[in-house]
Amino acid sequence: MAGSEGPLKGVKVLDLSRILAGPTCTQLLGDLGASVIKIENPATKGDDTRQWGPPYVADADGVPSDLSSYFMSANRNKKSVAIDITTPEGQAEIRRLASFADILIENFIPGGLAKYGLDYKSLSKEFPSLVYCSISGYGQDGPNASKPGYDLMAQGYGGVMSLTGDPQGAPMKVGVGIADVMCGMYACVGILAALRHRDQTGEGQQIDLALVDSQIAWLINEGVNYLTSGNVPQRRGNGHPNIVPYDVYETADGHVILAVGNDSQFRRFCEFIDQPDLADDVRFATNPARLENRDALNALLRSAVQSYDTTTVIAELEARKVPVGPVQTLDQVFDTEQVAARQMQIAMQAAPAEVKLIGNPLKLSRTPVTYRTAPPQFGADTAAVLNAKNPFED
Repeated sequence: MAGSEGPLKGVKVLDLSRILAGPTCTQLLGDLGASVIKIENPATKGDDTRQWGPPYVADADGVPSDLSSYFMSANRNKKSVAIDITTPEGQAEIRRLASFADILIENFIPGGLAKYGLDYKSLSKEFPSLVYCSISGYGQDGPNASKPGYDLMAQGYGGVMSLTGDPQGAPMKVGVGIADVMCGMYACVGILAALRHRDQTGEGQQIDLALVDSQIAWLINEGVNYLTSGNVPQRRGNGHPNIVPYDVYETADGHVILAVGNDSQFRRFCEFIDQPDLADDVRFATNPARLENRDALNALLRSAVQSYDTTTVIAELEARKVPVGPVQTLDQVFDTEQVAARQMQIAMQAAPAEVKLIGNPLKLSRTPVTYRTAPPQFGADTAAVLNAKNPFED
């Protein structure tokens, strides 16, 4: 990464967000070269996620720091500045920082910053070129605007929990805060679009992004399946609503993923399990037929696949160009040559100790992402930033 400071070098971000959606966005902007100042609340000793542990990074004496793993997952390439925005002095400091900033991002309840004079309406009068991104649970308007938003709530309200989990079990959330993460991705896209508009016209704007809206947006095919058919989708576990076989199957010693996307792949799969006639059976010869006879086909396939060990299934199907893969635990994931080759695990030197982090997936050929500073401890940059003529300078 040496020699490149990123395509967003010179872009200045004032980050008033906390937890995951906003910090995911600002970390991505930071990885791309933007200078990010993270404002943290002295009353809570910083971002809520600093307390969401263990595990925590410990110093050489084994004393835990305020760097929880959760906090570190979304807060590299940022400076931490402690400011109490409830005070006139704190509000003045935010306005001074905003005078330098290209972007401000916040995730307060709609209207929550108005009483401090830090809402979009107030700041845009003073800084008309400011790109101001507001993330909330339900958006800046609508009947639910005043309700708080959390990832689990968004997954429930937005419908993805109704699609996730065992068909006979309870609705299930995704194993990570995916609604927050995807909201952060949408925020980044919106900010970059608004920034281009600002660069062309000099005009800033507000980006109103709701956690629930973004979750509904990534219902993708299941959402449009419902809108097209009027039929409410049901939970299918690991099964696919439109493709069969596309599921997790038990082997003699574990599990494999099969993703048979077309009829020729299905024929080659049937040859592997030594049941070539299945590919000509009218119940299974085409994907629509396989969908209609999903249960009958899966009963046959599960019995057949169970007679092979995992390594054999993967090797034989890969040789036949049939999509197949393992179900890996995280120790297996981060031990793979693929992760090493793609630099998806990185190490950075934080104040207490070296930390291991997940790498950025963007691979830009001319302006690669950079990892300049490790996740900061609370308020580590307060004095330097507030005393600087240009607070965003590195």
